[in-house]
Amino acid sequence: MSRVRSAAARVAPPGRVRIIAGSLRGSRLAVPDLPGLRPTPDRVRETLFNWLQPLLPGARCLDLYAGSGALGIEALSRGAQSVCMVERAPTLVAALRANLDRLEQHAGTVVQAAALDYLARAPQPFDVVFLDPPYAADAWSAAATALRPWMAPRARVYVEHPAAAPAPPLPAHWQALRSARAGAVGYALYRVDTLG
Repeated sequence: MSRVRSAAARVAPPGRVRIIAGSLRGSRLAVPDLPGLRPTPDRVRETLFNWLQPLLPGARCLDLYAGSGALGIEALSRGAQSVCMVERAPTLVAALRANLDRLEQHAGTVVQAAALDYLARAPQPFDVVFLDPPYAADAWSAAATALRPWMAPRARVYVEHPAAAPAPPLPAHWQALRSARAGAVGYALYRVDTLG
């Protein structure tokens, strides 16, 4: 879920988030106009999914703070086998389900729960995880620790954070593969080589 807006990063207004590529290219996502909601900018998503494209076909993905659903639905558009979107806000949950139904994306599921409550359940392995908590929550480290049993071997984790702040502290076994900035957004892709 995204919580800061930046013209430099080309953040679309609510209701105008579009899917960039794949089978749903050009589709628009209906996004509620909620205070603080910040869909991941087009420019950032384009770079991220260029990084992930070789891994996405058949991948099992977890969008842990789903918000607008832009990351999860983009992953489905580009060939992910399945995407689980976790979101606690009822208005966003309803919008996510409506978007999946309208786009006939039956491989996408929505779970209404707080992220850490969801991660306290019995784990299942995911190949790609999107970790973009509300910036004010400072939840990166707690979520990263709780994710440990949910990672498939050599899983990839996308982390988004404020560009003006240092990258959040993450587990030592997460290897940074790529990182970039776009306006107010800093982001990176990690590989989890071991669950040790």
